[in-house]
Amino acid sequence: MSDTLDLTKQLISRNSLTPNDDGCLDIISARLAPLAFSFDKMRCNEVDNLWARRGNTSPVICFAGHTDVVPSGPIDKWISAPFTPTVRDGMLYGRGASDMKGSLAAFVTAIEKFVAEYPQHQGSIALLLTSDEEGIAVDGTVRVVEALQARGEKLDYCIVGEPTSVSKTGDTIKNGRRGSLSGTLTVKGVQGHIAYPHLVKNPIHLASPAIAELAATTWDNGNEYFPPTSWQISNIHGGTGATNVVPGTVEILFNFRFSTASTVDELKAKVHAILDKHGLEYDLLWEFSGKPYLTPRGNLVDAVSAAIKQVQGIETELSTSGGTSDGRFIADICAQVLEVGPLNATIHKLNECVAIADLEALSEIYRLTLIKLLVKIL
Repeated sequence: MSDTLDLTKQLISRNSLTPNDDGCLDIISARLAPLAFSFDKMRCNEVDNLWARRGNTSPVICFAGHTDVVPSGPIDKWISAPFTPTVRDGMLYGRGASDMKGSLAAFVTAIEKFVAEYPQHQGSIALLLTSDEEGIAVDGTVRVVEALQARGEKLDYCIVGEPTSVSKTGDTIKNGRRGSLSGTLTVKGVQGHIAYPHLVKNPIHLASPAIAELAATTWDNGNEYFPPTSWQISNIHGGTGATNVVPGTVEILFNFRFSTASTVDELKAKVHAILDKHGLEYDLLWEFSGKPYLTPRGNLVDAVSAAIKQVQGIETELSTSGGTSDGRFIADICAQVLEVGPLNATIHKLNECVAIADLEALSEIYRLTLIKLLVKIL
């Protein structure tokens, strides 16, 4: 059994349902302690966080991730128990195998091998780990970043171990993510009997032209790394349940997934301008849950891409697709953030799994990246 497989199995065996860490951080700390890491454990409400660092000079390369997992779903639908790591046909099964306990184990074994080979390396190696990524993400990475900001610590490079690959580990890495801006729009009308249209104002009818314009609007054209910003309705609710009553209000829930080509203020202003142009009486509550971030081609992209080429023999693809990640918080203190991890085909599904060979490949990709950034300084 390889060190990476063994450590992944240890982590999977912990029932770390978000926001519970269930001792995963202690397992990781015990492995890093002999390597002269310093540890700063930060507990925020029910969330366990860890900042660990080896060295006190720059450049600082940080590995970031989470120990928490999503619920397993119906256990009787799993081929083997979700928190009992099981190997079958070259695959390791268990909740968190690919999202992201395999990556955490690969972080640790890559660091162990690198430090054994280069004990006097330049710069610093750090880990930023949380148990609050799969949940509401308010007491996890964001709190550690705030603490680091308060004491003036900055990172040069950060690798987040999210499962980014599609067909082969390393074929896709995330060099950015779109932001998320949601709105709850309530358009007001006048309720009344449907048989007396002259006595009512139907808010659904009133809102429809504005909805059509919002859906047809080009918010931006994206850029080299991002597709154009998207506006989508997720829910519409209006009516009393009766077929003969015009509702007094209609509620519309919508979301922007937006690129670095737009700002939050610009998007809000455009929405209000369209609603006002159509003469609507409305209330609009905004929720800003994630800003976009982007790492252009540079030292980190080059180092990771070269490592993937060396280990896997493939050219990696840069992508900004998908939902939000904790990279959005880390980008506040780090100019270069990438997400690099195993296949995402089974994440959050029943019978989540990862190929054992991919665990070893991932550890080697991380190790070579450390060499390229801390030994052969780019």
